[in-house]
Amino acid sequence: MAKLLSVNNLSVHFSTGNGVVKAVDQISYELNTGETLGIVGESGCGKSVSALSLLRLIPNPPGKIVDGEILFEGRDLLKASKEEICDIRGNKIAMIFQEPMTSLNPVLTIGQQVAEPFMVHQQMKKKQAAAEAVKALKKVHIPDSGKRLADYPHQFSGGMRQRAMIAMGLTCAPKIIIADEPTTALDVTIQAQLLTLMKQLTIDTGAALIIITHNLGIIARYADRVNVMYAGKIVEKASAADLYKYPKHPYAIGLMASVPKLDQDVKTRLQPIEGQPPDLADLPEGCAFHPRCRYKIEQCRVSAPSLRTISDDHEIACWVDV
Repeated sequence: MAKLLSVNNLSVHFSTGNGVVKAVDQISYELNTGETLGIVGESGCGKSVSALSLLRLIPNPPGKIVDGEILFEGRDLLKASKEEICDIRGNKIAMIFQEPMTSLNPVLTIGQQVAEPFMVHQQMKKKQAAAEAVKALKKVHIPDSGKRLADYPHQFSGGMRQRAMIAMGLTCAPKIIIADEPTTALDVTIQAQLLTLMKQLTIDTGAALIIITHNLGIIARYADRVNVMYAGKIVEKASAADLYKYPKHPYAIGLMASVPKLDQDVKTRLQPIEGQPPDLADLPEGCAFHPRCRYKIEQCRVSAPSLRTISDDHEIACWVDV
């Protein structure tokens, strides 16, 4: 597989009244054509901010990309002009946003919003774009698609708004699809249908898919590789199979232990990760996870570990071999 995206030492900071929040702190990863990458971690760990950075959608102020490079097909997106990045957004790299009610424009019809990428990026006429919008809504299982084009977002249920967002993301057959909690408001049957649709698109077109989610079941089924994030950093990188069989970072081990398994005894209690995520404006010295870690040693308190390779395609940022 050819390398499609390379993120190197990306850092994103937000200036707040409580100090500088290091939302993303020196993360690096790669994405290949046709590959599905899962990004997991607790709320506030930097998953969505890292994804928004790829399209330079960080609001400034208060946010700013302070370091790193984002190479898409060998070209640094952080150095691209405003016109160039606008051509890439929604066309070559598409993002399915987490909150459809705030992402969809309330004063434009669903049809106008789904048809817009066809008109902007593929120079279609209004009538042709509307016909393509109907097809896009059918793909995401919205009934009576032709009639629903004239509806406004408030006339759609939460699940249908989410499906409309997914339809918009898939319109131009992008090379990278970023799905930020794409199935939050959907029932499990529609979840499976839409994730299968996105996965099939990667197979048919060679597109790459980034899935950001809290749902470890989705990652297990659809992801090829996984980045586990904590406090703005990637603490473990592995293939999905390796991560689920042999999690090595204490945080990843904790995530796996907190999820029920079909083959475990029904009387077995889940093991939550004790404590709370750190304040990103006031991170502890050393490893950010050490206050919650049961495996910590003295070095964890004074020095933050970098990612190190422990086996083929498996890296962890930890001083301890668990």
